[in-house]
Amino acid sequence: MVVRIRLARFGKRNNPFYNIVVAQARTARNSKPMEVLGTFDPIPKESKDGEGRKFKDIKLDVSRAKYWLGVGAQPSEPAWKLLSMVGIMEPRFSKLQARDAAAKADEELKRDD
Repeated sequence: MVVRIRLARFGKRNNPFYNIVVAQARTARNSKPMEVLGTFDPIPKESKDGEGRKFKDIKLDVSRAKYWLGVGAQPSEPAWKLLSMVGIMEPRFSKLQARDAAAKADEELKRDD
């Protein structure tokens, strides 16, 4: 049984709202999940401090997310990005960034020799 951490969409048209859920990999997007870990509101909101900064609201039960990752749950790409924003996981690199990092590491090794 493959378990995934993914986003389940709720909300209205042009006003999305997502639950961060743990579900089996082969179930439908909005089927009943095993557990709801948190919520994500992708529409930027004004901050309450009055400085005009906008933020996207992420609410997550960090201990339960760490538990599910510890028992082998695989996050989807959007869930991986959210978990890396919260600080639970390392951010994934794109192929271009990975190639640049490898080239930089090669240059450092050549300089050391």
